[in-house]
Amino acid sequence: MRRSRSLNGIDRRMLLPTLALLPALPGTLITAAAQAGAPGGLLPSWSDGPAKQAIFDFVRATTEQSSPTYVAPDDRIAVFDQDGTLWVEQPIYAQVAYCLDRVPAVVAKKPELRIVEPFKTVLSGNREAMEELSLEDLETILAATLTGMTVEAFQSEVSNWLETARHPRWSRPYTELTFQPMQEVLRYLQSNTFKTYIVTGGGQDFVRVYAAKTYGIPPEQVVGTAGTTKFGYGQDGKPLLTKEPKLLLNDDKAGKAEGIHFMIGRRPLAAFGNSIGDREMLEYTRAGRGARLAMLVLHDDPSREYAYGPAAGLPDGKIGTFTPELYEEAREQGWTVISMKNDWNRVFAFEA
Repeated sequence: MRRSRSLNGIDRRMLLPTLALLPALPGTLITAAAQAGAPGGLLPSWSDGPAKQAIFDFVRATTEQSSPTYVAPDDRIAVFDQDGTLWVEQPIYAQVAYCLDRVPAVVAKKPELRIVEPFKTVLSGNREAMEELSLEDLETILAATLTGMTVEAFQSEVSNWLETARHPRWSRPYTELTFQPMQEVLRYLQSNTFKTYIVTGGGQDFVRVYAAKTYGIPPEQVVGTAGTTKFGYGQDGKPLLTKEPKLLLNDDKAGKAEGIHFMIGRRPLAAFGNSIGDREMLEYTRAGRGARLAMLVLHDDPSREYAYGPAAGLPDGKIGTFTPELYEEAREQGWTVISMKNDWNRVFAFEA
């Protein structure tokens, strides 16, 4: 039986393995940290308040040698979800947009697909029709656009797409739609000898193409949903790796904690997310001893970005879902919920 879940209702738990295979309430929930003075000039895109202070308190507790919870530099690990935490994830994931844009190139190599669904619908350019594509349709598109090429060819295609693709709302490159407050947190932690990792449900190979330039995070510090590769030889006799449609790591929900152990081998001290896909990562991080920081971004600012939850009475988020249950867990466990509307005085670097 054909499933009817559409593009606007993508189930991340089911879609993200294919992606990789294929390559508020006005108040803020805070940790029980002492409200010490904030270092001057740091995190300028954050409004003064408990969320900003929680970051300062955590760094002080883990890096000052006089602190009872001091952590040696080698053990300072912080992990960040990407979609919805470091950059915009609405109205669809950037990687899905990439796959849709790649369809004409795939059809050019296989003209027989021109009259075959779902390729026919995508080629029509009808956005409304594309939004009604089923999960099976999307899986077919992802398989055709993310596998069957060498890793170098894939990297080149993604790099070229990022140079020309524009977000439908802001008409800017996707790599310009990173959240400036989170960029500042990355730099602040890095300056305090934290090793920062991206732990994403998105495709590991996809994110690795731009992570260093966009976030200052090298490819080896990107943990994502990953497919296998196959060793072989090209026509020139040189060895190469080809991307295969076989899942190696589903880096979403519990898979994030599993991926952290598999790829990093250390429990993080700090974790940042924005949805139910990040719950287990934050739980795993907070379960360690000593000072810990767990933060969730709540998208509650429709004028500067988007508003979706359905936590805090916000519209239901089919992508990046932040449920009331997750909000309640954050309150009970002492996680910090970041209100985009109240805690960030600037969302993007290009804002005046």
